[in-house]
Amino acid sequence: MNKNLFASFICPNIMGLSTLPIIIMLPCLMFTAPKRWLPNRIQILQIWLIRLITKQMMSMHSKLGRTWSLMLISLILFIASTNLLGLLPYSFTPTTQLSMNLGMAIPLWMGTVILGLRKKPKASLAHFLPQGTPTPLIPMLIIIETISLFIQPIALAVRLTANITAGHLLMHLIGSATLALASINIMISSITFTILLLLTILELAVAIIQAYVFTLLVSLYLHDNS
Repeated sequence: MNKNLFASFICPNIMGLSTLPIIIMLPCLMFTAPKRWLPNRIQILQIWLIRLITKQMMSMHSKLGRTWSLMLISLILFIASTNLLGLLPYSFTPTTQLSMNLGMAIPLWMGTVILGLRKKPKASLAHFLPQGTPTPLIPMLIIIETISLFIQPIALAVRLTANITAGHLLMHLIGSATLALASINIMISSITFTILLLLTILELAVAIIQAYVFTLLVSLYLHDNS
């Protein structure tokens, strides 16, 4: 039994060594390389999902933006598989760590900003000052737009961390309540267990949706700068 609610978010160690690198590599085992002639059903489903996501996400991009398609598809598959693996018993979810999410968000955001400054510097700098702004408001608007630009990667990381952490905490609370009520009232315990099952189904959807939202926002930043 965990000592506190947040003990499940501490990365496990084996002989004093962090197991986080091994856990991060686990999603790679879920996606097998398709055979040349006869892929199985799981591989066909993976190919169909990848093509569907690529079509929906890359349709709004220019030729330059579509060069990021492999990176964005890899990102959404990694986040989704990591979130889903974290729902297994006695597992650890790396996306509950703000440091890891910032490590994904900041380089991707910085890459889109640098791309925009290189390819279309005038349009990128024009976002800091909308056309027709009164002269007295120019310094204030530039400061506000600069702050909003630098907040984007933080908002990306915090959104993913908060949603995944909140779901895991709620599941932990309801699971603890179910075990505590099992010896007191079977009827109430069965009700809380049903709620836990429904919440688990919801968390399966949240794990995939949050991966899609994270990647979609990166794609929108890329669209604005490419």
